[in-house]
Amino acid sequence: MEKSLRVLAALLGYPDAQMRSYLGEMRALLRDERAITASRLAELDALMDSLQRAEPLAAEADYVELFDRGRATSLHLFEHVHGDSRDRGPAMIDLGQTYEKAGLILAEGELPDYLPAVLEFVSTQPPKEAKAFLGEMAHIFNAIFGALQQRESAYASVLGGLLELAGEKAQPVKPAEEEPLDESWAEPVVFDGCSSKGQAKPGQPQPIQVVRKSSPQGPRQGART
Repeated sequence: MEKSLRVLAALLGYPDAQMRSYLGEMRALLRDERAITASRLAELDALMDSLQRAEPLAAEADYVELFDRGRATSLHLFEHVHGDSRDRGPAMIDLGQTYEKAGLILAEGELPDYLPAVLEFVSTQPPKEAKAFLGEMAHIFNAIFGALQQRESAYASVLGGLLELAGEKAQPVKPAEEEPLDESWAEPVVFDGCSSKGQAKPGQPQPIQVVRKSSPQGPRQGART
């Protein structure tokens, strides 16, 4: 699972020349580890093929348009949970401290809740804990998955792969037009335990919790060891 998580993190990164130069290696790693089903691998192959064929500037412009123009497809997880609330800043600080204690350093200008960075952190955890972490975030993955499917984007395959690694079924959530996703989830308990609630010691698994409200309801660099 570790290699597959890192490949999926890389595929969600900015598709610059360096990222695209690793696509062949990414294919091999996914196939060697065999953590993702053959049908999903075929979809990921299609995404990588499209990135290889695309004009560099077009691939980069499409990426920005897809992931940086609204909440529904944002790769910053706190955008879906905290939105613009004042809880977002402290949550960022706590998550950054979690990375530091695990020996991970974010690239300059990268935010802790950027999904590729989160995935690289999760890839450092034991398989059982890594799967549990992904499961806690499955409802966000499904929301992004649904938004990407609605846009007919091949990037949906990456979120589908993450859901498979979490042991969850891809169940796309249809995003409400112009409605921020953070209204669907509780704000306080995100990456619970990152600071005052029992920070794990270096080398120990760090619990991550992303929960709903109880009422109805490669690549650009991320974290590195």
